[in-house]
Amino acid sequence: MFESVSLSGKGSVQALVVGIFNDKELDAATAELDTRFGGVISAALKRSECSGDAGKICEAYPTLPARGERPERILILGLGKRDGFAESALRNAAASVGRRVAGNKEQRIAIELHRQLESAKIDLELAGRCFGEGLGLVAWSMDDFKGTGSEPAKRTPLFVRTSSKAFERGVERGFGLAESTNLARDVSQTPPNIATTDFIADQARKLAKKTGLSCRIWQGAELEKEKFIGLINVGKASENKPCMIRLEYQPKKAKKGVKPIVLVGKTMTYDTGGLSLKINNGMVGMKRDKDGGCAVLGAMHAVASYLKPDRPVVALLACAENSISDEAYRPDDVITFRNGVTVEITNTDAEGRLVLADALCWACEKENPECIIDLATLTGGVVTALGSTFAGLWCENDALRAKLEQAMKTSGERWWRLPHDQEYRDMMKSPIADILNSNPNRKAHPIQGEAFLSYFVKPEIPWSHIDIAGVHAVEGDTGPFCKGPTGWGVRLLADFIMQK
Repeated sequence: MFESVSLSGKGSVQALVVGIFNDKELDAATAELDTRFGGVISAALKRSECSGDAGKICEAYPTLPARGERPERILILGLGKRDGFAESALRNAAASVGRRVAGNKEQRIAIELHRQLESAKIDLELAGRCFGEGLGLVAWSMDDFKGTGSEPAKRTPLFVRTSSKAFERGVERGFGLAESTNLARDVSQTPPNIATTDFIADQARKLAKKTGLSCRIWQGAELEKEKFIGLINVGKASENKPCMIRLEYQPKKAKKGVKPIVLVGKTMTYDTGGLSLKINNGMVGMKRDKDGGCAVLGAMHAVASYLKPDRPVVALLACAENSISDEAYRPDDVITFRNGVTVEITNTDAEGRLVLADALCWACEKENPECIIDLATLTGGVVTALGSTFAGLWCENDALRAKLEQAMKTSGERWWRLPHDQEYRDMMKSPIADILNSNPNRKAHPIQGEAFLSYFVKPEIPWSHIDIAGVHAVEGDTGPFCKGPTGWGVRLLADFIMQK
């Protein structure tokens, strides 16, 4: 939609954005603007389409010369009900503004919402952040794979200004978080013939070089040495060989004894289902089976680029392609993980939990973590259970879950807690090995995935598993997103990491 979005306090603006709740009461500052520009705002409020409903925009055109500059148009943005208004509503409101501004081909806008928001006792910095996120997210597009059969898109930069310093600080943070989220969306959108395992490894190296992260990648014989048995088996049928990717952020002044937060991402560059082949159109969209890893990559971009917390953060991306050949692993195989747990394979399409098991084992044994959070497009069952409204979250540690809940409220990336119980763990028992990778009865399908993973996490380590299969992409324009990936998890993880 836009080539870029950024703050700029210089030059005249083409559009001025003011806000109105559905009670249509003007605050003093907006009333002064109305007088300055010939009463066009109050006149517009009398029109039927200018309802003040959330996200609705009507336009007014200044008629009088202004002291100083005069915008070409005024966008009157509906904020909805004053009572119960939340800052998070500004993400969708900003998306509405972005789409209108892009349609009007405007490049310089002023946002003057803060007086109305103050009247509703809104946190201006958080409001600015949400507005900045909405503009930054709606600006995303990826035309890299358009060829001569398409007209080249003409995109321009968008420059934004506001007279509120608190709102401006928030907008700047929002733009940053949107940039990191859009990085995750870029990688997600990249097709599997390009976004191979080597491609993902290269993206990690480039990010590390650009931001100062350290990067280590295990491939080939190194996987054997470290007993990354899940990656080896899942990836051995593909010519694109598996790898484990480790990124680390170390603050310049880390507090002594502070343990790292460890982020784990399922990064399946493509999933055919293996010998348990997906049917019909079940493979379409499987390039997005890497979206847990994409979110972790985006979160590390945020951490190293501008969050810069005073604690270490480690990311592990378990990266493989689940393909088919005479090398493929089979149902009935039994494999032994580095922690000694043996797994009977019943379904090669339940592969994500196998590669995650490698990363979880490593995190517990080698990273001395304060906590572990893994993100994965793990099960279709969580989509059946929760749709595309919430991710599924499992976390039995109260303190960790409380921090994730606060991060959810701030980021707007919502999850719903699902149960963990010994009965579910017992459901995964195998008559041949210790556990099955998938119980054929299909009961509690999304919980099976978490129950399996729990065998690879030490009980004393706080851990949360988040299944993002229902929220990592959208099928059409929704709020600040267009059809495609959402980068879900980048902002949640960023907010979690920045909590004290």
